[in-house]
Amino acid sequence: MRPLFPIAVVASLLASALVTSISWAGPVDINHADAATIAKELQGIGPVHAQAIVEYREKHGAFKNADELSKIKGVGTKVIEKNRANIRIGELAKK
Repeated sequence: MRPLFPIAVVASLLASALVTSISWAGPVDINHADAATIAKELQGIGPVHAQAIVEYREKHGAFKNADELSKIKGVGTKVIEKNRANIRIGELAKK
């Protein structure tokens, strides 16, 4: 009896889904983006940390560089390095 879905097809679909979920992160301006956008675009940043980034920015002013994200509890250097190519600073907000 043949399996309903050949193993090669299932493996291909799983690989495609994995690549899709990994490669869709995109550039995001951390000085202007809302929490939902930050969470969507930066790998390893979920809704809670994204909201913390927005709150920190509102309280302390614009980020001057990506490394300042390490001031957010739970955002470490590994996450920053993983996303460095997609983190944009944009125009520094005046405060």
